Amino acid sequence: MKLMSAKVAVAGALLTIALSACVVAPAPGYRVVAYEAPPPVRYEVVGVAPAPGYFWVGGAWFWEGGRYAWHPGYWQAPRPGYHWVAHSWHSTGNGWRMEPGHWSRG
Repeated sequence: MKLMSAKVAVAGALLTIALSACVVAPAPGYRVVAYEAPPPVRYEVVGVAPAPGYFWVGGAWFWEGGRYAWHPGYWQAPRPGYHWVAHSWHSTGNGWRMEPGHWSRG
């Protein structure tokens, strides 16, 4: 009886590990299209930077599961030779397309 319980426990642990490795993420260059305009940007309280030179990346609305979800802002360390391009939404012919925030050289 104990051997059967141990086998079930090991099988359950292996299954959990295998399923936790299944991560679904958009491919690079993937653009999200929503069919309704994003809500207004939320007001965020920006505290003190954690270190000199850090800058605030403002929060943004992301399209997740058929609805908008707010992702709060955060402090970001600078990258020499790059500048941050903020998240933005652009109206298209049949909806709204998100341009994710990214680093740009120059």
